[in-house]
Amino acid sequence: MSRGWETVFAVMMGMAGVLWAQGNPPVVVSSAAGGQKVSLTVYHVGRALVRDTRWVDLPQGLVRLEYRDIAAQVMPQTVAFTADQTEVLEQNYEYDLLSPQTLLAKFLGKEVTLVREEPRLDGPGTVRQEVRATLLSLENGTVWRIGDRIVANPAYRELAFDNVPPTLRDRPTLVWLLRSLSGGKRNVQTTYLTEGLKWQADYVLSLEQKGEQGSLTGWVTLSNTSGASYPEATLQLVAGEVHVVRPQPERVPVVMAAAKEARSMEEEALGEYHLYTLDRPTTILDRQDKQVSLLTAHGVRVVKRLVVQGFPGNFWGRQELRREPVRVRLELANTAANNLGLPLPAGVVRVYQRDRRGTEQFMGEDRIQHTPKDEQVKLEVGTAFDVVAERVQTDFRTFDKTVESAFEIRLRNHKDEAVVVEVEETIAGEWEMLSYSLPYRKLSAFSVLFSVPVPAQGQATLTYRVRVRRPA
Repeated sequence: MSRGWETVFAVMMGMAGVLWAQGNPPVVVSSAAGGQKVSLTVYHVGRALVRDTRWVDLPQGLVRLEYRDIAAQVMPQTVAFTADQTEVLEQNYEYDLLSPQTLLAKFLGKEVTLVREEPRLDGPGTVRQEVRATLLSLENGTVWRIGDRIVANPAYRELAFDNVPPTLRDRPTLVWLLRSLSGGKRNVQTTYLTEGLKWQADYVLSLEQKGEQGSLTGWVTLSNTSGASYPEATLQLVAGEVHVVRPQPERVPVVMAAAKEARSMEEEALGEYHLYTLDRPTTILDRQDKQVSLLTAHGVRVVKRLVVQGFPGNFWGRQELRREPVRVRLELANTAANNLGLPLPAGVVRVYQRDRRGTEQFMGEDRIQHTPKDEQVKLEVGTAFDVVAERVQTDFRTFDKTVESAFEIRLRNHKDEAVVVEVEETIAGEWEMLSYSLPYRKLSAFSVLFSVPVPAQGQATLTYRVRVRRPA
């Protein structure tokens, strides 16, 4: 045996000797009711870092500390325990929870009282009857020994058990075997990761009647299905894609309730992420959705664009006349000059606009990615009703290694005001623009943009001819 293994063996034997000498150590139970302080850092990936601090009175010597009121979805391999004058000898996560099924399983091979109701022989009604029986099997029903008979699936009203096995818990519990170097109260901090807590950002963009300016309100929606409540917790949220390893698919949380709080959150950079901190404690109940104010900005300028987006089409073949949707896009600059200039977490932006009576109407919604300050927020909220676009191929020629195609994009405006429609064309391959009725701007190697003015109650036509080299 090597010296390393000799050392490990000696330590293990020493611990066993201490346990044998002292017998079963005393049990101390700690619950959230005993002066708990909690802080949470919640991530987009459906996990949270929990820091749970409590005062616990520990006797000197070996002691079993049962730490209750923790998250049911705790990741036990992430648990860290800290307390002065205390050594951790063992750590266990006990989650064999009390239920009719687990209780039956623990009494396999043992006696249970079957409570029956038999008809009265001397009149109407029933008589309560208790029968002692031994549970033999739980496979596809139950099998019992009642007296000298073996009975499968006997009828009974209820089961009465003599006790609750000590290994069954009414809630998930962390259990430590500790060596307390001195007796008395001390501050115990437990840190762990749990699943079942996640957050997302939701925004409301309220526009005035012309749609050129409005207010942006951001809410953080926090969903808690972790199996625990967190009273008066310090709350922090991390925006950014934190990489995690998932050995199995993530559980789908169930939304049960909603609550709102109206306060702003402070923001700071944290490495390559952004950290948002609520400026006061808040209570987060199990199976609850809580909304916390993230930001409120007024006087935000918005630019509306009408866009016809060409498909990455077959420029090497003939095309039929086709109707193209005219997409409505809104853009706002996330800058201080535009009364914003804050890192915006990913989320859904819902857009409202006031009508002539001043009533807000829903205009559409879109999802944004994490948007740093000084970047553009782009939203696609629907398609234009009164602006129509048609695309027609007016000419097609094929040569040895190239093709030529001519197109008309016909735009009709049924509004009482002039509009500008932006036509984004995607041209796959090596291309050359031979002719065009309006100037264009090259967006990339394979896309161009035409800005087409269309008068009120009028129409306009964009034409262009392009030569495309066939792929090798």
